[in-house]
Amino acid sequence: MHDEAATPTSPTIRPARPTDLTALQALARRTIDTCYRSFLGDEAVDWFIGSGASDEHVRAALEKGGVHCLVEAESGEIVGFSIVDGATVDLMMVDPAHQRRGLGRQLLSHAQGLLLAEYRTIRLETFTTNTRAVAFYEACGWEQGELLAEEGPAKVEYVKHR
Repeated sequence: MHDEAATPTSPTIRPARPTDLTALQALARRTIDTCYRSFLGDEAVDWFIGSGASDEHVRAALEKGGVHCLVEAESGEIVGFSIVDGATVDLMMVDPAHQRRGLGRQLLSHAQGLLLAEYRTIRLETFTTNTRAVAFYEACGWEQGELLAEEGPAKVEYVKHR
């Protein structure tokens, strides 16, 4: 008799539940900690995580009416999530341990399908120095829009039309 390794199930996307909050906050902190240091720097990342701003953003999105928080799960484990608010993909994260497997593309496609059913033009933004995200969005057919003049690191808007 031998044990077979468990085969992961295909990823599924579902609406987030209140009981997902802790897992989503931890995934966001892990992703920011692992992926944002190269373009934001250690001090900014440590401050952002330590301030609780990331946890609060996720909590507020789950509690806010009219916002869709989508969870991507594989074999019962949350591996990614997105928050869509109005015509905007507000936040999208895939756990660093699960990146580069097409999960982000699947999650983004689901979010944009949801938004394009309701809006003619949809948008998202990212840091101009986040070269991985910029390349990803462009590979997914998003068009660069305006550079955003905000406080803090420079951001760029991306748009997609129906």
